[in-house]
Amino acid sequence: MSDAPNELTAAEAGRRIARGQLTSEALVASCLERIAARERDVRAWAFLDPDLALRQARRLDREAPRSPLHGVPFGIKDVIDTADMPTEYNSPIYRGYQPKWDAACVALLRHTGCVILGKTVTTEFANNHPSHTRNPHNLAHTPGGSSSGSAAAVADHMVPLALGTQTGGSTIRPAAYCGAVGYKPSFNSINRAGLKFVAESLDTIGILARSAEDAALGLHVLSGRKLSGFSRPHTSIPHIGVCRTPRWQEADASTHAAVERVASQFAKAGARVDDFELPEATERLFDEHGKIMGYESARALAWEYLNHPDQISATLRSRLDEGWQLSREAYDAARVLARDCRRRLADSMRDYDLLLTPSAPGEAPDNLNTTGSSIFNRVWTLFGVPCVTLPCGAGPRGLPLGVQLVGRFDADVELLAWAHWAEQIIFSLAPLAGRGPG
Repeated sequence: MSDAPNELTAAEAGRRIARGQLTSEALVASCLERIAARERDVRAWAFLDPDLALRQARRLDREAPRSPLHGVPFGIKDVIDTADMPTEYNSPIYRGYQPKWDAACVALLRHTGCVILGKTVTTEFANNHPSHTRNPHNLAHTPGGSSSGSAAAVADHMVPLALGTQTGGSTIRPAAYCGAVGYKPSFNSINRAGLKFVAESLDTIGILARSAEDAALGLHVLSGRKLSGFSRPHTSIPHIGVCRTPRWQEADASTHAAVERVASQFAKAGARVDDFELPEATERLFDEHGKIMGYESARALAWEYLNHPDQISATLRSRLDEGWQLSREAYDAARVLARDCRRRLADSMRDYDLLLTPSAPGEAPDNLNTTGSSIFNRVWTLFGVPCVTLPCGAGPRGLPLGVQLVGRFDADVELLAWAHWAEQIIFSLAPLAGRGPG
């Protein structure tokens, strides 16, 4: 990797800006140059105003640093409102829609000195109808979804950090497919005011990044959670559970091998590594998640569904039709089961620092008409626990693979610190993993 500003991690860029070795303007200009070179192929951006971005950067260069990410640009998934940029949810219903406010997370980024570079492409209403974004490693493959533009932009060195969302697997899966670090916090860790809801009990604002430290810095400025000492080596030994899940057979051989290889390397690094079984009854949640998401999505998009059905894709309309057919009793029963399983998981994880599990079934599919399967994400989203995906080499077609680390609810700081420990071990095995296309 070169030392071009757009290829720096957010943490390193922030340090250089604070030391006077880099300006925000130079960093933003480098990102815009990369976008100009690659956007026609990757198609990661829904809105971009280079002059607006550079004006923000110049203004911040005249100020004292407000945070460790002062002057660092973010991409914002286009289901999150912005006062100075359109927010269209990738729907013709909202073409040209301009909110009068920033979502809470965007306002917090501005308050802590971050540059809002532009809006990244989302699938339609952050659901399952694919966007036009492509995987930067191979343009014939999906980048995943629904945070397709955010994952592709970070992986392709267009921006060091981006906001995504996750209702099923919409942060972790595209990050894994594109070779980025993806972080889904504990439920509601980042304020959701100004987010266009898909499912109010599941939607979580996440972060696409280049490293665990970058994700931790993003969480810090967005939630006030403390920063762990990433420069200090760990002195404790983690207890890690290898959770293959009841759907292990749905992952391909390369994913099986990646999880087993990483588990072996963690053990060699001194970790205590044991098999971990999800609590009894959790198997049902792999399907019950769809009932909760379907019921809530249909009602969250009630105005659009009832007033503009002809402007909703057939893909999404069929999902909303199913959601309207679900009974309140079926929805409530799924929620009761989820609450019970959350308690059981919390009990089962008391003696574990983190779990190791697949991020996705395999490499990004060779198909732009799908966003891939969320089978290894949806249960963790339903549990509300924090998750991080780390790149761990490539699959048989040369596309990125990821492994997922899962922590206890609200133990986000600890999980990100262990993710930093883990990525040092993983990157020592596959040093090019997750560093993006050349």
